[in-house]
Amino acid sequence: MFDDLPPDLARLLTLRVWHAMWLQRIDTKIAALQEREAEQEQGRRNRPAEPDWVVELGIGNGRPPIEVHVGGCYAAGKRRRPVPRDEARRLLTSGVRACGHCQPDTALEILDLSAGSALSTAMC
Repeated sequence: MFDDLPPDLARLLTLRVWHAMWLQRIDTKIAALQEREAEQEQGRRNRPAEPDWVVELGIGNGRPPIEVHVGGCYAAGKRRRPVPRDEARRLLTSGVRACGHCQPDTALEILDLSAGSALSTAMC
C-alpha cells in the first residue's frame, strides 16, 4: 500500500471525489479536442479542389478580367473566379495581363508573338 495517503476514511473519500471530478474534467476536454480534430479533418477532406487557372476581376461595370493566375497563386486578389484552361489561354492571347509571380503564360506555353512578329518584319 501507499503510505502517503491519509489514514481515515473521510479524507480518502474526499480525495476520491476530488480525483473523480478531475478525471471527468479531463475526459470532457479530451472529448472536445477529439471532436474538434475530427471536424477539422472532415473539413480538409470536403474542401473543394483548387482550380488550375484563376482570373482576377476588376471593379466597375461588368467586372472585366484584369489578370490571369495559376490556381493557388498568392498574388491573386479577392475578386476572382476559376476558369478552364482554354478560357485562360483565350484571355491571355486577347491581351489580359499574366501574373508576374506565377506566370500562367509560361505554364500555358503561350509565346510572346509581338517580339516574333517584329523579328520577322526586320528580316524582310
